[in-house]
Amino acid sequence: MMNFHILTLFPEMVMQGLHTSILKRAVEKEYIYIEAVNIRDYTLDKHGKVDDYTYGGGAGMLMQAQPVYDAYRAVKGRILSEQKNAVRITADCTQELQQQEEGAVAAPPCRVIYVTPQGRTFDQAMALEFAQEENLVFLCGHYEGIDERVLEEIVTDYVSIGDYVLTGGELPAMVMIDAIARLVPGVLHNDESAATESFSDNLLEYPQYSRPEVWRDKKVPEILLSGNHAKIEQWRLEQSIERTKKLRPDLYEKWAQSHEEYFRKKAKTEARERKKAMRQKCSEFSKDTK
Repeated sequence: MMNFHILTLFPEMVMQGLHTSILKRAVEKEYIYIEAVNIRDYTLDKHGKVDDYTYGGGAGMLMQAQPVYDAYRAVKGRILSEQKNAVRITADCTQELQQQEEGAVAAPPCRVIYVTPQGRTFDQAMALEFAQEENLVFLCGHYEGIDERVLEEIVTDYVSIGDYVLTGGELPAMVMIDAIARLVPGVLHNDESAATESFSDNLLEYPQYSRPEVWRDKKVPEILLSGNHAKIEQWRLEQSIERTKKLRPDLYEKWAQSHEEYFRKKAKTEARERKKAMRQKCSEFSKDTK
């Protein structure tokens, strides 16, 4: 089971968004586990305050290091405890748990992702990478961000979903969790779905059709009704290539560079088809002249 831990000031927002549709079923079947940890629960301020003004001046408020760090330590402690209970804890982890109990700073037991526009841009390759982890912690900032000192202490990955600014990190975290979770075995009913979707090989997904066969005078391509699975797969690949070339030339270039063999085979096939057509044309011409 893969575990997602979200450190946030708005746990209700995260849990409502992630406990629907496919992810809800995945949680119920215990393919994944999702928890939202309220950072505010760990503040030492009696009024529940988690932010303050920035040193040196500047607009807006900054999330303080203490409540973020203590929320992370609580999650870290649970992860280590679960590993120990499952008899999967190593000698290093035992030492780390002892260090944590003594208040010492130890290496994170899992990857901690800080959602920020300053990070690497999230993509399908990164989703595949993160899907190999047993535990992922997402740290969601708010206001003007988070005190740099705690980021240096706990964050392993700085990740962005695009070059724009949002109110908080909750929506980007939900986007990434959705993309990662669907790659966990068992989450999708058809395991081939994740392998054939857009970006699985730097190609966009091919066009798809459902009933009725004709809608507003538009027919489903004949090849899809043929029952010839080999030709259908070839058609789908060609459609993916053409769609990617038209809509995402950057991805097409990446795909083309790593699939030179495809173009060589295609050239040979087209050459054979031209020869076949020429022979057929010559044969028809011979018949007409007799």
